[in-house]
Amino acid sequence: MTNAPSQDKPVRVDSWLWAIRVYKTRSAATTACRAGHVRVNGEKAKAAQTVKPGDELRVRISGFDRILFVRKTLVKRVGAPVAALAYDDRTPAREPQAIMGMRDRGAGRPTKRERRDIDKLRGREDY
Repeated sequence: MTNAPSQDKPVRVDSWLWAIRVYKTRSAATTACRAGHVRVNGEKAKAAQTVKPGDELRVRISGFDRILFVRKTLVKRVGAPVAALAYDDRTPAREPQAIMGMRDRGAGRPTKRERRDIDKLRGREDY
C-alpha cells in the first residue's frame, strides 16, 4: 500500500488552489477565501471547504474572474506542467483595453501642451 493520496479524494479549496499554483502561498489562498474571492459551484467558499473532480471554481484575481474546473485533486504543490493537468481553465479571453494617459497624483495642473495631448488621447482634438 502506498502513501500517495488518491486523485479523487476531496481536498481543501485553499490547499488545491495553492497546489495548482493559482496563489504563491497557501496563506494567500486562505486570505482570498476569507475575502470572498473564491466561489465553488456558485457559492462563496471558506478555506476548509472541499473540492472534488467536476467542481467549478471562480477565483477573482486582479479584478478579473478565472473559471477553473477541477480535473483531479492535488494536496502537495507540484510543477507547472503537472499542475496544468489538474484543472481545466475556461476563463474567457479578456477584451483589450485602451491605455489611458494618467497623470501622477499631485502633479498639479497640466500645462497647455499637456492639455492638448490629453485631449488628443481622449479623441477631442477639435477644441
